[in-house]
Amino acid sequence: MTKNWFITGTSKGFGREWAEAALARGDRVAATARDRESLRPLTDRYGDAVLPLRLDVTDRAAAAEAVERAAAAFGTLDVLVNNAGYGHFGMVEELTEEEVRAELETNFFGTLWLTQAVLPVMRRQEHGRIIQVTSEGGVRAFPGIGAYHASKWAVEGLSDSLRQEVAAFGIDVVCLEPGPYRTDFGGGSVRTSTPNPDYDPVREATRIERDLGDPRATRAAILELADTDDPPHRMFLGKSFAAVEAEYHARLEGWRKWEPVALAAFG
Repeated sequence: MTKNWFITGTSKGFGREWAEAALARGDRVAATARDRESLRPLTDRYGDAVLPLRLDVTDRAAAAEAVERAAAAFGTLDVLVNNAGYGHFGMVEELTEEEVRAELETNFFGTLWLTQAVLPVMRRQEHGRIIQVTSEGGVRAFPGIGAYHASKWAVEGLSDSLRQEVAAFGIDVVCLEPGPYRTDFGGGSVRTSTPNPDYDPVREATRIERDLGDPRATRAAILELADTDDPPHRMFLGKSFAAVEAEYHARLEGWRKWEPVALAAFG
């Protein structure tokens, strides 16, 4: 059956790839971007199957209006993909209040506003799938991108609660956790704090070089995630599992080691 999608951040990167994947198989997509002109290649190729929407996800009222327009145009909204976001590089001490608030406004609050807007639609139709694009950085952390991690960990926690709240309405919630890919995360979609030279040795010592995945290779995965009758609560994209597994083992060891102290503190 044809699915109706609402995908944020479709001007480039994952959002563009996933919109193309859905449209190429005959689905319909409400595609959003800050610059509506960036969506012209989609409308030129797929015509009325695309509903191009200019949207700044930090604008709650605009998010609600965009969802309303998409639901009116398509009749149903089967899949919401909260993909819009950006990375911010900066040690925690280097972050300004404005930088942290801007990161949370887009990555966390933008996701929340779209989620809240689509829930009444999905509850009425008694089905729907919400795919929250968090990150490998939503379950583990690296130095130098603390604000980004804070935003993505917040989305993970919000989504864990949401999943339990809406299951009875036939709505699934999936946290999709990409590792490093050749998207614009390290390019135009990244912002950087003014560096404090005291942290230069930390930056150098913790620099990590990792293989970057091909965003086009994720097309089949996003379609399967939208179609499966048994969606996961969380799913990695790319080669993240081994590193995250090792980190979680270390966490469990730490908790077990300190469990006697924790139990003694119970009284």
